[in-house]
Amino acid sequence: MKFSREVAQAFANKQPLVALESTVIAHGLPFPQNIETAFNLESIIRDAGAVPATIAVFDGEFCIGLSQDQIETLAKSDSVRKISRRDLSIALAKNLTCATTVATTSFIAHRAGIKVFSTGGIGGVHRGFSSDISADLPELAQTPITVVCSGAKIVLDLPATREWLETNGVTVLGWKCGEMPAFYSRSSGLPIDERVDSAREAGEIIAARDALGLSNSVLVTVPVPEEFEIDFEELEEILKRSLDFADAEKISGKEITPFLLGEMSKRSGGKTLASNIALLENNARVAAEIAAAIV
Repeated sequence: MKFSREVAQAFANKQPLVALESTVIAHGLPFPQNIETAFNLESIIRDAGAVPATIAVFDGEFCIGLSQDQIETLAKSDSVRKISRRDLSIALAKNLTCATTVATTSFIAHRAGIKVFSTGGIGGVHRGFSSDISADLPELAQTPITVVCSGAKIVLDLPATREWLETNGVTVLGWKCGEMPAFYSRSSGLPIDERVDSAREAGEIIAARDALGLSNSVLVTVPVPEEFEIDFEELEEILKRSLDFADAEKISGKEITPFLLGEMSKRSGGKTLASNIALLENNARVAAEIAAAIV
């Protein structure tokens, strides 16, 4: 592992740290919004009193905290590989440069000693393919980190994803809400395990998880800011058209989620992109609060 100077100093000074993924920079958002958002997320976390630790792999090294040049490389290059847990040994052995998903960011962050990770939406069970389950889910079931997100990405089978989390012991908290958010929408009709209204409350549950020696993640689900919410029925119509187009173009596997998110942005006139950025920024603020509460 290679720590940036800022992150190394944060560990030495016992400052709160928040991990950030890099797939959102390399594959999740278009240029130049990807690089602007990457820098904004880091600034938001610093302003909230924590230290950002964006994670990626460069030349086979697991980098915790990135330089401006490294972030620009992720944002501009077309050759950065998106890796999940199964690819970590390949990236290390072949000295690859890669962007980390929720699964790999959780894995690296936990082993680096970072307790809180902020992202947009987790992966889950794919629509129409119940056996196609994102590697994010089993990682959440076996890595005791706190993940702040806005639920699972809307392109997934949300009820099946929620059921998987319950079956596999992942604690789902609602941040000032009574149901699990649905990424671009504030409600899904799906249950949470407990509502929390402060970082202190979340911290107490996280501390209890650690005291019990449980290996599951705690998922803190945060609704998208109200002014950026998109009507669920409108979303479903946009998603249906995007899914039909993906089917016609024979897009599948790990390419399907970024393809659908990009297609939905086009078909919504950029509304889903604005919503995505807003929830990323909001989640970073909440993650910094929680990190400060459990440091």
